[in-house]
Amino acid sequence: MKPFYCLILFILSCFNTNAQSKYQKDFDTFWDTIDQHYAYLPQQQIDWNKVKELYKPQVAAINTNQDFIRLLENMLIELHNGHSSLNVNLKSSNRLVPSGQDIYVEEKAGKFLVSDIKTGSNAEKAGLKIGAEIIKFNGDSVRKQLAVFLPKFTQHYTNGMKQFALDMLFAGTHDKPRVIETIFEGHPQVIELDKKPFSDNAKPLMEVKLLSKNKAYLKINNCLWNNDLINTFDQALDSLIYFPILILDLTDTPSGGNSTVARAIMGRFIDHPMPYQQHEYDEKDFDTKRHWIEYVYPRKKIFKGKLVVMVGHWTGSMGEGMAIGFDSFKKPVVVGTKMAGLLGAIEGFNLKETNINFQIPTERLYHVNGKPRENYVPKVLTSNSVRTWEFVFKVK
Repeated sequence: MKPFYCLILFILSCFNTNAQSKYQKDFDTFWDTIDQHYAYLPQQQIDWNKVKELYKPQVAAINTNQDFIRLLENMLIELHNGHSSLNVNLKSSNRLVPSGQDIYVEEKAGKFLVSDIKTGSNAEKAGLKIGAEIIKFNGDSVRKQLAVFLPKFTQHYTNGMKQFALDMLFAGTHDKPRVIETIFEGHPQVIELDKKPFSDNAKPLMEVKLLSKNKAYLKINNCLWNNDLINTFDQALDSLIYFPILILDLTDTPSGGNSTVARAIMGRFIDHPMPYQQHEYDEKDFDTKRHWIEYVYPRKKIFKGKLVVMVGHWTGSMGEGMAIGFDSFKKPVVVGTKMAGLLGAIEGFNLKETNINFQIPTERLYHVNGKPRENYVPKVLTSNSVRTWEFVFKVK
């Protein structure tokens, strides 16, 4: 072989080695970061060492960022909770849950049933009905497809793992429409949902209306991270401050938000400082824990009427924090289904070699009574959004 060709082969060999080492370095950083900072490995009984055994050998075959993103997405499935995610996705990636989810499906007595549908969603507009039994999804059996979204580190699946798999399956991917074959009240029905992405950009920060002469309604749309909401909320509440009953709707807050916005809103309903949630953080390097209670302080004119807080399957993260906060205040009534159950308070990290960002929960969060936030059940528990509204209309 001529020296020139040997040199070319050597250069190509070095290039391939560097490409592989880039992904290997970021794989190690990703695994180590979760090992050191993810707050729920013991609580979820995740064998993270087993995850490393399963996925690290796959890195050797990775040559593109796309393949690496897919590997990281599969690793996040092992955590089986929507509060762990990448800040980048492929066209073929799954939509995030609950923010990209419009159908809540549960398995009951061996059947897959539509338990709830997001109000105003594509699924609702297409005619899907609560209570429908799902026979097939995209032409195949539901059970067969769930395996993709179940953790690989174990064969003993918890209810939480199974529900996460259902949520992911029916959220669908960004690049494909969803075809759902159902039976409702004895009649077969085929629902076709397009692949348009979900967007909250066209919605106002809030919706305000009167349900009756003594009952006002404030709905916060998916914007609890937007500090502009504080002033908008203040103006709306000031206009309704003397109503005997106020309905505060948090059922469309799946993407969470920040504590400043949450505390500003809650502060309009108390007349003295009140605790609203507990935080816990592991200092693994020193085998110690930090534990503290976060407070809400009263601000501006206080609403003194009856407050009913609506929550549901699409109440996530900061919306869940507000729900447990209002619950701890005792006077407000929290009504709705079990919420999204997103774990903890999240923190963002960066993989330097590929510049991929990701977020994981690094603090555990609790109700002031000590119960984990993700296990909270509303004071008035309903089966779906329709039943929640039935309760609201009856409030006097």
